[in-house]
Amino acid sequence: MPGNRKSSTARKTSKAKSSSRGRRGKSRRGLFGVLARMFYWCFVLCIWGGIAVAGIVVYYGAKMPAATTWSIPDRAPNIKIVSVDGQLLANRGMSGGEAVGLHEMSPYIPEAVIAIEDRRFYSHFGIDPIGLSRAMVTNILGGHFSQGGSTLTQQLAKNLFLKPDRTLERKVQEVLLSLWLEHKHTKDQILEMYLNRVYFGSGAYGVEAASRRYFGKSARDVTLSEAALLAGLLKAPSRLSPARDPKAAEERSQLVLAAMRDEGKISAKELASAMSAPATRAPSYWTGSENYVADTIMEELPDLIGDVRSDIVVNTTVDLNLQKLAEQSIRRLIDESGKKLNVSQGALVSIDNSGAVRAMVGGYDYSTSQFDRASEARRQPGSAFKPFVYMAALEAGRTPDSVRNDAPIKIGKWTPDNYGGKYFGKVTLATALAKSLNSVAAQLTMEVGPDAVVEAAHRMGIQSDLIANTSIALGTSEVTPLELTSAYVPFANGGYKPDIHFIRRITTTEGKVLFDDNGGSAPRVVKQDIVGMMNSMMTGTVEIGTAKKAAFAWPSAGKTGTSQNSRDAWFVGYTANLTTGVWFGNDDGSPMKKVTGGALPAQAWHEFMVAAHEGVPVRPLPGTWKSTPPDTIVPDDIPSADNNQPAPLPAVSVGQSAPSAAPAPAAVPARAPVRRPAETVDADGFDMPGDGGTTASIKHPVPPGSVGGPTKKRKTSILDILGGG
Repeated sequence: MPGNRKSSTARKTSKAKSSSRGRRGKSRRGLFGVLARMFYWCFVLCIWGGIAVAGIVVYYGAKMPAATTWSIPDRAPNIKIVSVDGQLLANRGMSGGEAVGLHEMSPYIPEAVIAIEDRRFYSHFGIDPIGLSRAMVTNILGGHFSQGGSTLTQQLAKNLFLKPDRTLERKVQEVLLSLWLEHKHTKDQILEMYLNRVYFGSGAYGVEAASRRYFGKSARDVTLSEAALLAGLLKAPSRLSPARDPKAAEERSQLVLAAMRDEGKISAKELASAMSAPATRAPSYWTGSENYVADTIMEELPDLIGDVRSDIVVNTTVDLNLQKLAEQSIRRLIDESGKKLNVSQGALVSIDNSGAVRAMVGGYDYSTSQFDRASEARRQPGSAFKPFVYMAALEAGRTPDSVRNDAPIKIGKWTPDNYGGKYFGKVTLATALAKSLNSVAAQLTMEVGPDAVVEAAHRMGIQSDLIANTSIALGTSEVTPLELTSAYVPFANGGYKPDIHFIRRITTTEGKVLFDDNGGSAPRVVKQDIVGMMNSMMTGTVEIGTAKKAAFAWPSAGKTGTSQNSRDAWFVGYTANLTTGVWFGNDDGSPMKKVTGGALPAQAWHEFMVAAHEGVPVRPLPGTWKSTPPDTIVPDDIPSADNNQPAPLPAVSVGQSAPSAAPAPAAVPARAPVRRPAETVDADGFDMPGDGGTTASIKHPVPPGSVGGPTKKRKTSILDILGGG
């Protein structure tokens, strides 16, 4: 029936709909079930993961010392070395720079570091979950380590307490230490510690050392572009060092500037200005000759104050302006004449009457060779040694007016000929010294005995071993420029031998005095009348003798010296104000091209002394001597070497007043001198005896300058990728 068919159709339709709803319900329940099960197991895994992480933390944390014993390790002490007027000469120590407070340094530095290294530094608790997650995702997607998730606090913890091992244990300990640091210290304290300890490449630890290393200025004066360059180094200090790869350093600094702009640390105008005026790197932080002085001072410190356990300030005797003048003179002369005359090195030492070293240049360029030719290189002084011969003769009773016959002589198998075979006949000792006549010097040595000459030289300040033979008259025993110059100081100050010193005072940064040069009386080592006679004779070297190029407005005296084949050229001269010695030569002992003591050394001496005496009232040399009229000169009888006995030495008076002096540095270890082949010529015009050998006495290596170092490929592991560093 139609009604029944409709009813049946309705029931079928109803059943179909119900079945469809059931299937959809079962489908929904199945999906929800899967999601629920996934959530459940994820939750379980998270719990077990948390337990595992906690277990790892507890395990590795238990291997660390108790937190109550944790403390910030002392920062490696810095040794700040300053000139006589307080200007910085150098920083030495592990850091190479003094600690600078956060409020003292340029504000651009912390802002740049935070912008590029840890943007949420002031908001996280030592660990940055957001930054760590971002780094993990980036590293996983990239398949290699490209971003680090470590905060500045974590980096400080690693630098302070941990080894650089890339292990899970180190990472866990780093996190624990970071939390401890954040608990114990403020954010500013953490940032300050970080900036004063982190490595910036090229041997510079701490922001002050880096600023001086790269820009030649303090971190207090760093500009925006310079701060960006410093901050950019932290990613790879050795590779990005501007001393090694200026282009890479500049590209990285531009990324830092962009990050600072994104963080609102700088304005668009400041960004444009910094981009258009990138940081200018100093030529080389290590090139200054004052570093030779700093190295010498570092060797003396242990004897004065023992181990350095905290930051100290060393006040020196060095005048930085004079130091720069000396360096400029040495470098200019080598730059102008080095290739033409085959000369590559020079040294200069200047000492005042109290024994204070006012300037010391140990070579052409410290950055390429840190070997100090002023205090370490022993070279033959040639005729610059003759003043000690004449002094011994005067002490034995001769006078500047004593006459000797300048003629060919033979002493055993040695014939000390004058240059070119030219002789002057009868001459006074004053003339013989001014003209540096070898024949007369050899005669005097035979008269007084070589032992008397050696004793006189040692008494005046020579510390090296000297061979007591007749050839010592012509300077065949080797000495350093520092000791030869110091041995002339008694001529300049009236006969007193002060202790040669570089250090006036040593204090802590808080001002506590650790060492103070209180001065003291210097012993008289030569009588006043002998000083007067010697000064009268050596004035002739500058006025009419071999060093006429050295003469200037002040009364001055000195002596030139040139060794065999012009291997060494010297001039040591003095006024009543300063005693300065200059040496030119080559490290390998190769001959120069006819360079004598009256040439380059006298020129450098003149330039330096003129500048050093500018504005200083003129003073005469100490002592007086009036020559006897020529018509009354009576030559001394010349005793033979067989029956001559050295005259008695002058008494050494200890208590007389003299310029103050500090304790002298330890004597330079003696080494047997190298002697010359027989029948050789001193380029001052005089023969040099010997029995073979080489001029150069340098036994120390001459290291090349070193900046940065080779690029090292960084190894990455799955821990790096997952942990973000």
